[in-house]
Amino acid sequence: MNTDELFALLPLIALAAGTVVVMLIAAFARSHAAVSRMSAITLLITLGCIALVAGDIPRGVTPLLIVDGFGLLFSSVLVAASFAICLMAYPYWEVRNIAREEFYILLLIGTLGAVVLVMSRHMVSLLLGLETLGVSLFAMAAYSTRLRQQETLEHNRIQADQSLEAGFKYLVLSALASAVLLFGMALIYLETGHMDFAPAPISSNGSTTLVFYAGSALLLAGIAFKLSLVPFHLWTPDVYEGAPAPVTTFVATLSKGAIFAVALRYFVTSETLANPAIFSAVAFVAAISMLAGNWLALLQNDLKRLLAYSSIAHLGYLMIAFLALQTQSTQFAVEASSVYILTYIVTSLVAFGIITLLSSGNGPETKEISDIKLYHGLFWRHPMIAAGLSISLLSLAGIPLTLGFIGKFYLLSAGAESQQWWLVGTLIVGSAIGLFYYLRVITALFKTGASKDAQWQPGRLYASSSSILTVLIINILVFGVFPQPLLATVQWLSASLIDL
Repeated sequence: MNTDELFALLPLIALAAGTVVVMLIAAFARSHAAVSRMSAITLLITLGCIALVAGDIPRGVTPLLIVDGFGLLFSSVLVAASFAICLMAYPYWEVRNIAREEFYILLLIGTLGAVVLVMSRHMVSLLLGLETLGVSLFAMAAYSTRLRQQETLEHNRIQADQSLEAGFKYLVLSALASAVLLFGMALIYLETGHMDFAPAPISSNGSTTLVFYAGSALLLAGIAFKLSLVPFHLWTPDVYEGAPAPVTTFVATLSKGAIFAVALRYFVTSETLANPAIFSAVAFVAAISMLAGNWLALLQNDLKRLLAYSSIAHLGYLMIAFLALQTQSTQFAVEASSVYILTYIVTSLVAFGIITLLSSGNGPETKEISDIKLYHGLFWRHPMIAAGLSISLLSLAGIPLTLGFIGKFYLLSAGAESQQWWLVGTLIVGSAIGLFYYLRVITALFKTGASKDAQWQPGRLYASSSSILTVLIINILVFGVFPQPLLATVQWLSASLIDL
């Protein structure tokens, strides 16, 4: 490895070195504030390194990694999202009587795995990044959500059991998905003799081999599990509900964004979706994910579970742009899918960030819309918090003048251009169902006549977490009205994925 390649890896080196420093501070100082600040500084330094490396791209680093515009775009988005989670998590953990410092170590390790994923161009680096990300998630999901002063010991036990159950479920099911993924990689290697992202081999009679079919099916099943696509979605609502709110935010944004980026790079490079059988299978998964995700969300009274099923539907929407990759407008499909996942990440950061804020008060982390007086009439007690949550939900629904509308419009355009009319129709039906349950939550926020003696109060509004939420909400509104700067940036950086 030469100096130029080491320079290209500067963001990964900075993030790994910062993680070691945070680990040492957590081991010797045991200061929540110091660990949180050093974690935020590490992420800011990493963002600076990404900007520094951007002037010398694209550059391959061994056969495993590629540092290009697409990789740096998603690296910067994911590191910035991790920075936002770091700031929003501080008030949440400050009121909890547990070992909090290790959370930030796991957060940085997970971010490191996510950055490795978005720069991967080989199945070995894909697996390495995926497992680095997954191992941190196992531990983070099992973190206790107990407050310092709970009303009863029984309530303490219930809260601890929920988080441990979430961590255990993710560990077992994710390990199974990784085994399936690894077996698929082995079959592809058996057929091709290499493990880089390359087009499917063609037999002498012009057809794809059966072994490659089996390997691709297993590989796509593993990716579908990580993206929570139906029928590999069963872990999602339980993990979203049981995990602490900052961890749920991490799963919904960084985890999904990183796996999307590497899946998109794989689909573009390998041309796997050019095969009619694989194309049809992915299209079927996309359709049932859109319908099942939205339908099951209708039945939820817990806001975190509702957003979990909503995320399943949103990743189903995203598959429409994936399937459009095999048309003549491959670059437009890359842009559409990139814009949509970016809008989803920003909007989800706001929604789960506000849930994190609400969970930083003196009440338990339970989000029953109809039974708990936490959201009913919230606007009349805390109008700014309720307004921010409403804007994020409207953006997830794709309402005009929000960033979510721009993302959904791009998906519709990609589907129409590739003539996937039945999937476009499914997206429209799913969006109509989604609008109903999003408005149900918003109606609860503005409901009058809520009990005035509710015991819940928000946590201390730290300037850092409040500022980052404000910036994200402003971005949802500003880019929803004037999206051209965002679209131009995505178009410019995503082009590097097509040019390679």
